[in-house]
Parts: sequence; structure tokens; C-alpha cells
Amino acid sequence: MEKKALLKTPLFSGIKEDDFQSVLKLLNATERPYTKGETVFHSGSVINQLGIILEGRVQIESTDFWGNKTILDSLGEGKVFAETYALTKVPLMVDVTATQESKILLLQTDNLGSAKDEFSHIITKNLLTVSMKKNLHLSQRIFHTSSKTIRGRLLSYLSSQIPRGTPNAEFDIPYDRQQLADYLEVDRSALSAELSKMKADGIIDYWKNHFKLLGR
Repeated sequence: MEKKALLKTPLFSGIKEDDFQSVLKLLNATERPYTKGETVFHSGSVINQLGIILEGRVQIESTDFWGNKTILDSLGEGKVFAETYALTKVPLMVDVTATQESKILLLQTDNLGSAKDEFSHIITKNLLTVSMKKNLHLSQRIFHTSSKTIRGRLLSYLSSQIPRGTPNAEFDIPYDRQQLADYLEVDRSALSAELSKMKADGIIDYWKNHFKLLGR
């Protein structure tokens, strides 16, 4: 992700290009590569950094005592993560894992509370907006998992993936079958069986993670 593209992300809204290096200095910015499957932040740790994805994708996931995994979200280029934990210093309740070869820009938040310059004010305001929008996005998962049937959960999730402002009901999802099952909190075999039934019923068509919603 180039600097100009990064400046267009919500986190840096209102920051001029000439001031960008000063903002990165304020946030003690460091760029780090991550391999597929590598953990960016571990559950239980206390952090003072948030991340913004320059390349690749990360997954927000929770694993219980018995090893059962629940996927909460999948984030791609330009997305911010872990900002709430970095600001509150509350131990992480989730793991953040790279699902592709990724580059992450890590930004420290320690100076935001004490710095009185305009950059600190702008970034803090932007973080609040980012966090509020993310809460709205994550609340969608409650709708997706509220149905008692696998079909109902699939219909809710797939409907939400239709690109906004377009009648095109064809899209890719960021999950493989196991990840989708973890996200919707269902058994993978049962999920695959239900997808096959929905395809046979003429409700959807798909190939791997590419889906098309058909006539009602």
C-alpha cells in the first residue's frame, strides 16, 4: 500500500501529505512482515500498538480452553485492528493471525493521551470513528449467528456480502469452508452439506469461496 493510498484510509483522515512523516514519528511507526499463519497479537497479552494492514489479510479469532475456534472477523488492506486494546491496555481476548503473507504497520498509542499537538487530536478522533464503525460491523455477526438453522445463518451472511450500490449478487468471501464454519459457529461437514442443498435448490451457486445468489 503506497503512502497516498494509506493517507486515504479512515485512520489518517484529515492528515496532509506533508505532515505524514510527523504523524508516523508521533506514533513510533514500524513496518513488519508476517508469514501466513503467524500470530500478530496473542490472546492474553497487553499491547500498546495497533495495526494497519498494508498488504495481505489478518483474522480475528478466539479459541476456548478446549481448542474450539471462533472467527470474529477477517480484515484486508487498509483496515485497522487492536486499537481498543492498545488504548485501554486491557489484555487481549482474541488472537490476531495473518492468513496470507502480510505487511503490517504497527503504531504505538502511548503518545496520544499526552500529546497536545493537532496530529494527536486528529488521530484520536479518527480512532474513535474507526472503533464505532467496527462495532457496527461486528454486530452484524450477531444477526448471522442468531438463526437456529445453518441455512438461516448462511442466508444472513451471504446476503450481507452483496456489494453495496450494485444489483450484482456475485462476490468472493474471505473464508474457506472451515473458517466460514468457525465464523458462523456450525459444524464444517454440516455447513458443506447445507451449501450443497442450497445449490441443488437453486438458491446459490458457488466455486470454492466465490458465490452467486440466484433468483428468489
